[in-house]
Amino acid sequence: MLRVIAMTRSDTGSVLASPVVTAADMVTGHVSLDISCLDRLYLCGYVPGLQTPGGVVYFLHEVRGHPIASPALFEQIGNRFRAAMKNWAAANSIPVIRFAAADRKTDVMAPYLEAARLQGRSKIVAIGCAQETAPVWTATKRDTDPAKSPQFTFTKQQRRVSVYYVYIWDTRVGPGFIKICTYFPYQIKVWLNGHEWAKRQALAAGIGFTELSNGFAATDDPAALQAVCDRFTPGIITVWFERWMAKLPLPLTTADREAGFWWELSMRQIEVSRTLVFDDDCSARTFFEALLCDNMDLGRPENVELLFRRGSRVGAPTAPPRGGGFKTKIDQYCDLVTLNVFYKHSRCKQYLKDGRALRIETVVNDPRDLLCNRMLTNLEELQAKARAINTHLLETETVGQGTVLVSPVFERITKPTVTDDGRKAPALRFGDLRVQALAGAIANLLFAATGITNQTLRGWMTGLLGRPYSMNQASYDLARLTRNGLIHRIPGRNHYILTRDGLLFAHLYTKVHDHILRPLMSPDRPNAPPGLLAALDTIEQIVTDRVAQARISTQP
Repeated sequence: MLRVIAMTRSDTGSVLASPVVTAADMVTGHVSLDISCLDRLYLCGYVPGLQTPGGVVYFLHEVRGHPIASPALFEQIGNRFRAAMKNWAAANSIPVIRFAAADRKTDVMAPYLEAARLQGRSKIVAIGCAQETAPVWTATKRDTDPAKSPQFTFTKQQRRVSVYYVYIWDTRVGPGFIKICTYFPYQIKVWLNGHEWAKRQALAAGIGFTELSNGFAATDDPAALQAVCDRFTPGIITVWFERWMAKLPLPLTTADREAGFWWELSMRQIEVSRTLVFDDDCSARTFFEALLCDNMDLGRPENVELLFRRGSRVGAPTAPPRGGGFKTKIDQYCDLVTLNVFYKHSRCKQYLKDGRALRIETVVNDPRDLLCNRMLTNLEELQAKARAINTHLLETETVGQGTVLVSPVFERITKPTVTDDGRKAPALRFGDLRVQALAGAIANLLFAATGITNQTLRGWMTGLLGRPYSMNQASYDLARLTRNGLIHRIPGRNHYILTRDGLLFAHLYTKVHDHILRPLMSPDRPNAPPGLLAALDTIEQIVTDRVAQARISTQP
């Protein structure tokens, strides 16, 4: 069981161990600020009516009034848009910067954003130009009667096209950008930062705070600051988007909008963070190192990798497993150690922020991973689910710290009992192979985010037991976990979540078996602790001497 022991020496020279300090103790006793907030938001803007070939034909023919829905019209609209953007930037003295392939766009634009911040006024600070791959409409000519008007078949394909990054400083929202593709159907990407918005709002409300890089390090009113963070809603984003789009030259016109062809926002990547600021750097680092060590095996990672990346970036340090699924990865990139838990297209990551704060972030790359729709109107539902994941993940990691062997929970579940409604609750006896596998399976960090289902339990139990594990067996085990109060079924769904008693069961049964009994029962292994080998040799010698003194023959 993971623990940190402070050692002191008494006057007589003996070494004494102070009370065990656990990760849970550090969270409750050394956290000066605990704030949950939306972090980075990456949104997609698309025109619903231009997503199908029929919609394209209708737009060109009925809305724009062209007798032939020809792909040549795409180039005409695009050329007018690019010329309008160039002339508008020149007329308003807005710098136009062409990004090189190796440029980090944030770094290139940082001086322009900082200058606007110091000026204290909202403005478009610069426009970046780049060549990027995007899905655009292409067309092929159909074989028709030459005497008739030509007809085309429209399909979407990936093409390398030019895009504009319009970087914005807003005194109420902070930094952001709108990226506009210059080719049909003119996709848009939007980037904002919830922490930056919250800083502007806190300043306006007179709430004193100290900044953390991309967050808060301290405040004189934590409750008021949290209330500010809770107010970042889809309406605020929509107002910001419409205000700045109204200032830009665009490929779509007011007449197009009146005909129903305009951009709608959907969620591409949403980061929901929880930041725990410790009262000193030592507590923060001790807690984080304890967190990493304790969850290397307890979380049942499918794959754990230690990556040491310094200087130039190599590969993708946070890539999810191929085909989705679950993976825990601990990586170090530019001196930053991060614990990543991947699920499908999304992930939870944990790391130390500025050496003094634990940052937990649920990064949702596909809202459907959390059973949410993509439209921006679902942001509040998505944020609530992501915050619950952050909370449950931290609770999962710390609830077993300092757990004592004698507990009413363990006394109850190790023998058959009867529930309040008269149903039998079968025992979960320590040492039973299936019970131990069950404890190891539900200790999986994945279940803290997704819940447990019959199917996911079968997958883990089959691997841990090394033999087939049927649907009926999973149903029985889920039933006895429920009746023992270790899991709780989500109403209306066949998903279960661990209760606090369930977390204690998973932690203690797994730790005692893997960290204590297995090493003690395997002294013949090459990696057995030297102290254990010496102790067993001493016991064997004492037993041998006693047998000899009793004049008992050891021969068969």
